Amino acid sequence: MVAKRLIALDVLRGLTIALMIMVNNPGSWSYVYPPLLHSKWHGCTPTDLVFPFFLFIVGVSMWYSFKKYGNGLTKKGLLKVLKRFSIIFLLGLFLNAYPKFNFEHIRVFGVLQRIAIAYGIAAIFCMQFSVRYLLVICGLILGGYWALLYFGGTGDVYSLGANIARKVDLFILGENHIYKGFGIPFDPEGLVSSIPSIATVILGYLTGRLIERSNNVLKAIKKLIIFGLASGVLGWFWGYLLPINKPLWTSSYVLYTAGWAMLILALLLWIIDVKGLKKWANPFIHFGTNPLFIFIFSGIYAKTIIYLVKFTNSDGEILTGYSYLYKNIFVPIAGNMNGSLLFAVTHIIFFWWLTYILYRKKIFIKI
Repeated sequence: MVAKRLIALDVLRGLTIALMIMVNNPGSWSYVYPPLLHSKWHGCTPTDLVFPFFLFIVGVSMWYSFKKYGNGLTKKGLLKVLKRFSIIFLLGLFLNAYPKFNFEHIRVFGVLQRIAIAYGIAAIFCMQFSVRYLLVICGLILGGYWALLYFGGTGDVYSLGANIARKVDLFILGENHIYKGFGIPFDPEGLVSSIPSIATVILGYLTGRLIERSNNVLKAIKKLIIFGLASGVLGWFWGYLLPINKPLWTSSYVLYTAGWAMLILALLLWIIDVKGLKKWANPFIHFGTNPLFIFIFSGIYAKTIIYLVKFTNSDGEILTGYSYLYKNIFVPIAGNMNGSLLFAVTHIIFFWWLTYILYRKKIFIKI
């Protein structure tokens, strides 16, 4: 049986958080290297792996945390799930509202809200059903969502404007409460597209079970490689019929990204547990100890220096604190493109320093 505390999982969580900070904080969105951008629509860049990896890790962690409830549905366990769901969802609403708090145009859904929904529903399924039924549930979710997209849309059913997910979100929420970053109202973390994200968490949960019930680390690694390749290849081939697409969180995207998560987790297990190479991983362990806190804090920080902090440059131009730092410190040092990258890397270092202080003081903010 593999050790109860998976250092490799902590490292994967930390790597995911570090990459999240990097891709969310370029100096300028006009100067970003392509791998650090999301796909414009169909496709999958390294940046598109960040969110599904986080949900996958949530699932793996669930297997270990639910052992105290006998991995069964208990009143105590259910209350904990409902409490976490509510807190995370409300924090997401707060983050969307900050700092303007214009509730007539507040975006209802978002990253934290999707985490809450996927975790909450997947947790109840995982505590209630056996592995066999969980696999059936995953199949029904992924197959049913494909059918919903295919039969529910009009024209190009997987396009930005014609997909059923957008139509349902618009009908339920209205245009004022939906993300508009795509040029038209469409929420990449909307209600309908949150359905398949439940499967991402369940696959993580089943992966946690697979690892913990393996006789040793090498067997766990072999299983992760086999299932990771199977999931990734299946998702890739499925992508010819149902495009791999993060904003729609298509079923092919679920399998493809879960496959990558399993393979990278297998690699980390081999490096850390088999080869014993652990010292390099300490910064990522620090990152992984307070993931939701760092996500929320980094979001508040970014919005604060964008909306609340203003500077006037020598030409009389009013700049946000964000733009001022980039243009006056990082561009002179490294130019536009590399300055934008250096700006993001500096943020990684800053937030790592914060997590390191919390880690040293044994402060772990749990929700």
